Amino acid sequence: MMVSYVSYHFRQMVKRVLSVYLFLCLPISIMGQTDPEYRMELGGGIGLVSYQGDFNGNIFKNQQPMFSLLAKYKFDPRQALALNISYGTLKGSSKYEKTYYPNITNYDFKNNVLDVGLRFEYNFWPFGTGQDYRGAKRLTPYIYIGMGITACKADKTEMGVNLPIGGGVKYKAADRVNVALEWTMHISSNDCLDGISDPYGIKRSGPFKNTDCYSHLRLSLTYDIWAKCRTCHNDRD
Repeated sequence: MMVSYVSYHFRQMVKRVLSVYLFLCLPISIMGQTDPEYRMELGGGIGLVSYQGDFNGNIFKNQQPMFSLLAKYKFDPRQALALNISYGTLKGSSKYEKTYYPNITNYDFKNNVLDVGLRFEYNFWPFGTGQDYRGAKRLTPYIYIGMGITACKADKTEMGVNLPIGGGVKYKAADRVNVALEWTMHISSNDCLDGISDPYGIKRSGPFKNTDCYSHLRLSLTYDIWAKCRTCHNDRD
């Protein structure tokens, strides 16, 4: 009889402890993901662009300002599709290059360039406040690759495609505010961004061989919009 009495009260005590534990832990799990996830980012950026081609091989030389508008659609906290529209200036000169150019002496150029590109971004860690997605981090490195169109105003308007490849680091500065620092190399299919095609007299043998390129260092600020529906199908699992 005594054993049954003790067993009964022990079970009751275990039930009370479990009830208190669940009561305390349930609000924590609910509060752990209180912020909404957002599908899109809109914003802008400012940075420096540097021409790499026949008249400059140094990414830190002749850097010029470049301004950008950008929009991103986020598939999930790791993956996004980004549209970038950037405008800047490409600058170069043959004066300080230790290269012989047939029939060219003291050539300088400063050409305006417009870049429109679409790229796929991948975050190394899920990106967020930590209150919107389980395991999300406020700081993460990321990489990307895409395809773009380059329009450059030299003696005439030069057009071509470019392959943007790069990476950077992004930081969630506030619940809906993102800051990113990145570096991109744009491999162009055009050899006339500097205004001169084939200054060495060597014919190209491929779409991206012996062409002009440009690199872009950018600091951007974006704002999250379009909150996901919490009761709809999502990608939490």
